[in-house]
Amino acid sequence: MLVHTRGMSTAWLLLPDFLLILSGFLLCRHTALNRSVWESIEKIVYFLLFPVLLFNAIMKSPLQPGQTLPLAGVGVATVGVGVLLAFALGRWPGVAGRLHASGAQVAFRFNSFVALALAERLGGSQGLAWMALLIALCVPLCNIAAVWPLARHGGQAYHRELLRNPLILATLGGLLANLAGLRFPQPVATTLDRIGLAALPLGLMAAGAGLQLGGLARGPRLAAALLAIRHAVLPLVAIGLVAAVGLPPAQATVVVAFAALPTASSAYVLAARMGGDGPYTAGLVTVSTLLGMVSIAAWLAVLRTS
Repeated sequence: MLVHTRGMSTAWLLLPDFLLILSGFLLCRHTALNRSVWESIEKIVYFLLFPVLLFNAIMKSPLQPGQTLPLAGVGVATVGVGVLLAFALGRWPGVAGRLHASGAQVAFRFNSFVALALAERLGGSQGLAWMALLIALCVPLCNIAAVWPLARHGGQAYHRELLRNPLILATLGGLLANLAGLRFPQPVATTLDRIGLAALPLGLMAAGAGLQLGGLARGPRLAAALLAIRHAVLPLVAIGLVAAVGLPPAQATVVVAFAALPTASSAYVLAARMGGDGPYTAGLVTVSTLLGMVSIAAWLAVLRTS
């Protein structure tokens, strides 16, 4: 009964975030706020609001290497396993190169909007700081790994894509500001805080507005394998590493929630922009988002019983 109660408690914590996703889906399909409106909102979130949120969270987070190094190691190792497994799928017989280049990122990328909203609900400001650190370390890794197969398949220069990525720039900027001890005057700090606060609700609603299932029929076996890595293998890897390293319960909760996240909603944007199969990637993002509604609570319940 206790495990069930805790699982229900986690589900209730997640419910407001997924209701925001649902509201975005309904608004996009049943009101004048159609897809073209949400595409503009996605750009504002991706290029302004979310980078500001990341920059602020990382700049203000005490790095405390001695306390956070094991947490960071588990997070980076988990993502690394996802990258290796996703790339290995490209060697399967019969896997179309364009589909694999487009969809591989779904196995290891994560929805940072959901990550930060969830971390704050699970662990308050400290949980948010830990999740921001994981994002800071893993966003560059994930973006490099996501851009590489698409650039190679499409004949594009991936260095340019990485250097222009706003999330990588915000991450590096936040780390440099943190190390330099930078602090803004109160009016500037308050303005940046308010800009960042808008990122989570709008980002979650934009993720809902982009949900679609079309395109998966072109590679169902590959889709199933990629989603299995994202929602089954990586949480199991994280739980195993958490036990091996002996992370404190609060950090273990954050890192397992991180491993169980739905994939990044921007995966579709990246695939479409770099000449990949946009509809196939959008289908993967949709299913991953729906799976995330139950998988995060389920894996956190498994962690508590392990």
